[in-house]
Formats: sequence, structure tokens, C-alpha cells
Amino acid sequence: MTRVLVITGDPVGPKMAGPAIRAWNIARLLSVEHEVALMTTTLLEPMVAPFALHRVRPGEDDAFAKLVAWADVIVFQGHAMAQFDALRRSEKIVVADIYDPMHLEMLEQGRELGRATWELRVSTATSVLNEQLALADFFLCASERQRLFYLGQLTTLGRVNPATYENDPHLTDLIAVAPFGLSATPPVHRNPVVKGVRSGIGAGDKLLIWGGGLYNWFDPLSLITAVARLAARREGVRLLFLGTKHPGVDEMGIVRQSFDLARELGALDTSVFFNESWVQYSERESWLMEADAGVSTHMSHVETTFSFRTRILDYLWAGLPMVVTEGDSFAELVEREGLGVVVPARDVAALELALERVLFDEEFIAEVRRNVERVRAEFVWEKTLAPLVSFVAAPHRAADMQGTRADRSAPGKRRKPYGFGHDTRMFWHYLRAEGPVGVLRRVSSRFTRSR
Repeated sequence: MTRVLVITGDPVGPKMAGPAIRAWNIARLLSVEHEVALMTTTLLEPMVAPFALHRVRPGEDDAFAKLVAWADVIVFQGHAMAQFDALRRSEKIVVADIYDPMHLEMLEQGRELGRATWELRVSTATSVLNEQLALADFFLCASERQRLFYLGQLTTLGRVNPATYENDPHLTDLIAVAPFGLSATPPVHRNPVVKGVRSGIGAGDKLLIWGGGLYNWFDPLSLITAVARLAARREGVRLLFLGTKHPGVDEMGIVRQSFDLARELGALDTSVFFNESWVQYSERESWLMEADAGVSTHMSHVETTFSFRTRILDYLWAGLPMVVTEGDSFAELVEREGLGVVVPARDVAALELALERVLFDEEFIAEVRRNVERVRAEFVWEKTLAPLVSFVAAPHRAADMQGTRADRSAPGKRRKPYGFGHDTRMFWHYLRAEGPVGVLRRVSSRFTRSR
């Protein structure tokens, strides 16, 4: 039996978002055969789990060192390696879960920030990820596209070398595809939550659901416009954004823009609705089961190319036809397997017609639902995480990881991304970049998140 420490930077509790959901299921699946602990660096709320739960904040080095000493294998995502020197220096077997290309995501997430702050966020995310790629023994990504992308980075960092290639010419012992997954247990509609419950959404209405948060790299504005147009000529069309308050991410500008546009079009609370909180992970199935179709629209850029839209797994799980924007690996799946309609980015007219088809074309809907039923079995957690399960069953250091991790770290003084020194540096950065008002806003946001 192997002792496995799983680490996430996302809040763990009843209201979990993608990274925490993935970490939770990694811990759950590995705990069948191994002794497992799940650790979060942010917020931990009471949960019943078949594994140990811990909260260790950056800077709590003694508590973290104890967990590292206990573990045989450490599986982490996010910034943990940058936050804890014990992980960077550990000689334990380390798996980096890099299913979320944080540096590409930050190119879009930072757009509404000042230029200096935007550049700092992107360069920091790039440095954090490069350190993980330089030091971990095994990597998980979400798609074949991502794998090719990361192989390029690994090559640049010297990890594709004679030692890793000699007995593994396809480099499957270095990086494996382990997509986000879904539960093998079908969803159950436990009680009414939207139709006939929410004012403005009737029991017989046609409900489109947006299954996650609103972030700057998405395009809810084209969707809201298309829904408003469709609702003007088709009775009972409704769109619900399932969550606007991500439990671990500050609200982005696109949230307010979405509200403003819906209000301007006369669609707010008539055809377009926002759930201004975050649905509990264990309760989301009832919301999904009341929907008639799932939607996911985004902009066209490099983040799209390598993204993996986790909300679409919930649509698969609930058997929903879907409308998605072209450009990412999931859009390819939707088109190839006949799971719905794929539309060009920001094409409101095409989007309106696609929404009409998945809501009103009964023959098409029946065909899509049969295809969804067939495909979703390929995405249960037991299948998507099979490469990690196999690795943990026979864990080993990477072929090129001779010597200590500290020997492989980039030279030069390394600044910790937490603590008094970091806070002081960031205070002066934001004061120069955003002025006193920006500093006060960020201090207030930090105190709110730390509650």
C-alpha cells in the first residue's frame, strides 16, 4: 500500500469548483487501494471522505513537512511547489497535475488588469509551471493537444533527453493524458430546483444551462444576445447561468457585463437568469437534470486551443445535448460523436439557430441523447485517471531525476510567493501600478477570501 498526498489550491467543501473536484476524485479513487490524504492550501469545510483531510496554508512549513515525510507519492496541482520549499526539495515521488495551463489562462484572466500587473501575473504563472516541469517525476494533462504542447515545454527545459527516451520512446512514463472525469453513478433528480421554482422559469419551459462560472475567456455576451433573439420568436426559452460566485476566484469583469447586457436587452429575469452563488457539488445533479441542453461559448485565442472545458463533462453526465464554440478539443469531440452543435466563435446568428435546434428539433435531440449515452462511459473517473492509478501502483522516480531536486532548480535567489517579504513587494507593485484605491481593493479581497 502506497501513502499518497494529494494537494489542491482550491477550497474543499460542499461548494467545490473544478480543481478541487478533480483533486477530490483523485483522492477518492486512489483511496480504494492506498492510504490517501487530501490537502488544500485555502479553505477546508466539513466533509465526509474515505481519506484524511488537511488544510495547510503557505508558510505553515512544519505542518507541510510532516505530510511530506508521511507520503510516498505526492500528487499536486496549482502553486504548491512554489509555496512550499519542502516539496521542491523532497526526494519523494512527485506527480504534477498540469491539466490547467495556468500561464495561457492568465493571458486572458489578466486582460482587465493594468499592463504591469498583467505582465507580472503571466510571468509568475510561467515561472511556476516551468519549475514544476523541471522537477516533477510524472505529469498529467487533459488532452492529446495539451500533451503535445507540454512536450514542447519539457523539451525546452531538457526533460526530453536520452534518460527519459531510451526505454520509453513515446514518453508515456513522463507525461500521460488524464482528462477531467465524471461519476460512473448516473445523476438523480432529487427535488425541483429551477423549473416551477424560480420565478420566471415555468415547469414546461425549455431550459439552457451554463454549468460553471463566468470568466473573461468565455463569451456569455453572444449567448445572451442569441437567447434574447430566440426567446422573442419562440415561447418559453430560458437560459440559466449556474454560478457567478466562484468559491476561490475573484469576480471578473465579464460577470457585470453579462448582467448589464441582459438588462439592456430586456432579457434579465425574463429569458436570462443568473444564480448569484455557487451550487453545492453534491446538489448540482438536480439542476442539470432539469435542463434541456447545455451551453459553453468562448472567444477564439490560444487559451481556447489548449483548454479543457470541465463543465461539458457535467453535460455528458446528465445526458444533455450541447451547443459549444469551435476551437478546443471538446468541440472536436462534440462534432465527431454527434453530441450537439458546434458554432463559430462570436457568431450570434449561428448560435441562435443551434440553440433552437437542440431545444426544439425532437428527432435531432433523440439522436444526440443516444450518442451522449454512448460517449459518456468513456469519461468516468475510473477511465480518465487510469494512467495515474497505474503509476501509483508502481511508483518510480523519473529516469532523468538523479541527484536532488534542489540541484536541478534554476540558479539565483528565489522569492517566496507568500509571507511578509512577498506582501511588501506586492504592496509597492500595486501602489505603483494601480494607486491607493487598487491597493485597498486588493487588501479587502484578500481578507474576504481568507474567512
